[in-house]
Amino acid sequence: MPAATPADLEYPFTGPWLVQNSPANRIPSHGTRLFATSHAIDFTPLDRNGRSAPVTLASLFRPEPPEQFVGFGRAVTAPASGIVLAAHDGEPDHAAFRGFPSIRYAASQARRVREGWPGLAGNHVIIGSGAVFIALCHLQCGSVCVRPGKPVECGEMVGRCGNSGNSTEPHLHVQAMDSADPARASGVPLSFPGGLPRNGTIVHA
Repeated sequence: MPAATPADLEYPFTGPWLVQNSPANRIPSHGTRLFATSHAIDFTPLDRNGRSAPVTLASLFRPEPPEQFVGFGRAVTAPASGIVLAAHDGEPDHAAFRGFPSIRYAASQARRVREGWPGLAGNHVIIGSGAVFIALCHLQCGSVCVRPGKPVECGEMVGRCGNSGNSTEPHLHVQAMDSADPARASGVPLSFPGGLPRNGTIVHA
């Protein structure tokens, strides 16, 4: 069962980010408890106008390069001090898709599900902080800059925002777990400065 006491984290980024799939709105936040995602939350980086990327008619019908999004490559930092237990890199950043359902993306999503946690999380880091294990997912290929077994301080850069794994546009997926193995873990509630933000909130860190 998830821990009753939330894991108190700092926001793992700076600047404005849009909250999506928040457990403040529903649990399980991502519609499933698989891979300890019951209390996971997503953050999408925005520009000063509140957009992740310019929206055009073409955005509705075709994939877009991740480099077109303002947050692609934005620094991701450790939300708590601890020990790096996993640091996975090398998964490609695929095209983003914000429009109507894509047969191509649906097919690739099915493949990721078959691959399990690495296919869904993409490039990721897992940090052990006391009895809680924090996963930061969908990082940019080649950006992970920490190594397993090494200590990491809260606020220290661990990678950059990307579009690897099960991600429709560059964003950061954060979850806390009661084990370092997402396949066996249960989700742990999260808390950030000011509380747990709801869907649609823009947080500034």
